[in-house]
Amino acid sequence: MTDQDPLGLDGVTQDKSSVVTIGTFDGVHAGHREIVGALVGRARETGGCSTVVTFDPHPREVTTGTLVPLLTTASERTRLLEALGVERCIVVPFTREFAQISSQDFVVDIVCGRIGASEIVVGYDHAFGRNRAGDHSLLEALGREHGFSVTVVPPFERGGAAVSSSRIRQLLSVDGDVTAVCRLLGRRYALDGRVVHGDGRGRTIGFPTANLEVVSTRKAIPHRGVYAVRVVVPDNTDKDAGRLGEAVYDGMMNIGVRPTFGGTQEVHLEVHLLDFDGSLYGTTLHVEFVERLRAEQKFESVNALVEQLSLDRRRCREALQAVS
Repeated sequence: MTDQDPLGLDGVTQDKSSVVTIGTFDGVHAGHREIVGALVGRARETGGCSTVVTFDPHPREVTTGTLVPLLTTASERTRLLEALGVERCIVVPFTREFAQISSQDFVVDIVCGRIGASEIVVGYDHAFGRNRAGDHSLLEALGREHGFSVTVVPPFERGGAAVSSSRIRQLLSVDGDVTAVCRLLGRRYALDGRVVHGDGRGRTIGFPTANLEVVSTRKAIPHRGVYAVRVVVPDNTDKDAGRLGEAVYDGMMNIGVRPTFGGTQEVHLEVHLLDFDGSLYGTTLHVEFVERLRAEQKFESVNALVEQLSLDRRRCREALQAVS
């Protein structure tokens, strides 16, 4: 769960046998996996090096000046792509200067000149270069001139619509529908958070929680509510201090502003680990979202809150048993 510095252009050795795909690939969702599957397959058939060129920060942040909540950080993206069989993941820093490179110069100077390419694999709607002016038609024209072929992967649909990162962000951040997000990603949405000190109120009402500070402030946070989650406690915990080694626990997470206790300006992430008794302060937990149990709500009393939390915990166990 520790982030490694991803490979940048400065560390690339040109390999003209490379089969290359280009894109942000935020989320490495089911649609992206179709493209990556085609990439890896073609590389194996031709004996080339499967290569993904991706960008950080998200290009839209640079071109529009608006924050894009990420489904995956650059390091998470790299790990997921490598797990799919990609041999090289190159993360290009996306700057205002880089955004001004023309489509043709990007392909000729960077993809062919610095990385090397015998074939380029892209999605049906891929656009690139200054003002997103480049498309697969331009790639095919440049390929004839510079000696690479082009494979275009058709759209991949689920639920009657193309799978896209923006669609997943909507489901996650507006609806909190982590079940639908899981179907579109092909895996559960996850985030890493460091356990920090809170006010300790959860323990006084029988529901001790670990207060999380999300490791990457750029990560998309699910909509406010209560969730059934799976939590990985890493193996760097201190067993002598009453903690356990690496293990996966069932958990119940609350994301919200604590309205029953007066509310806060800041959204808090608190996770209650079922069947766990120990200290987690300073530990980084990996949290996978399984199901949204309910929306955040304000209760008239602490007793009413505790009663609801008991019901939530029961539903949480049922939800997690159903997927174990």
